[in-house]
Amino acid sequence: MTTRRARAPASGKARIRSEGKPVDGDAPDRPASPWRASRERQHDREVKREAVIRAAAHAFNLKGYHNTSLDDIAAALEVTKPTVYYYVTNKEQLLFECFSAGVEQIRAGFREVRDQTTPARERLHAVLSHYAKTMASEFGWVMVRVEEQDLSPDMSSHIKAMKSEIDQGIRRLIREGVQDGSIHPCDPKMTAFALAGSLNWIAHWYRETRSMTPAEIADAFITIFDNGLQPRRSTRS
Repeated sequence: MTTRRARAPASGKARIRSEGKPVDGDAPDRPASPWRASRERQHDREVKREAVIRAAAHAFNLKGYHNTSLDDIAAALEVTKPTVYYYVTNKEQLLFECFSAGVEQIRAGFREVRDQTTPARERLHAVLSHYAKTMASEFGWVMVRVEEQDLSPDMSSHIKAMKSEIDQGIRRLIREGVQDGSIHPCDPKMTAFALAGSLNWIAHWYRETRSMTPAEIADAFITIFDNGLQPRRSTRS
């Protein structure tokens, strides 16, 4: 009787797996973290919520606030109206969220220069550039027309406070520029009104079909402002 020998597995060809233990070279099977899944769901919700806000801003810009319905916004997103209600409680809140999104873009300019030590005029340029680009974005119409709508007293109060925040930030940079000599002496309040007023008007005439991009418009406005803000050279001999 012939005895057969058990053949040893060739090296690298076959490997013995111990149940529950990964073999060298295999990725360990780790259970999915419920916190990671939660973070991903939260990110997904924020992305969709931002899409709702942008769609609303675009619709308000084209048709006006009162002529736009939540059905219009849902149709633009190819979702149902209840889906829109999942992210906002009503159309007034949606208008406020559009305004807040625009303000946040301008706030980003202030954050960008907050810790800089450059002359105040240069920091003001950066903020005004963010401001101009916002006015040329889909949020521009809402930024300049929001207070013309029939808003609740509480909503109007919030919007006025946010507008005042931006106005005071611009005035502060103007004052600092006058103090450090980078801005010609002027009335900070009147100068801030003039700057904001001209930038706000972009939302009335700018259309996406224009040949200039928002960034190009911002640069053009900054150049004009700079000619007026920079210190004058003395003409005395």
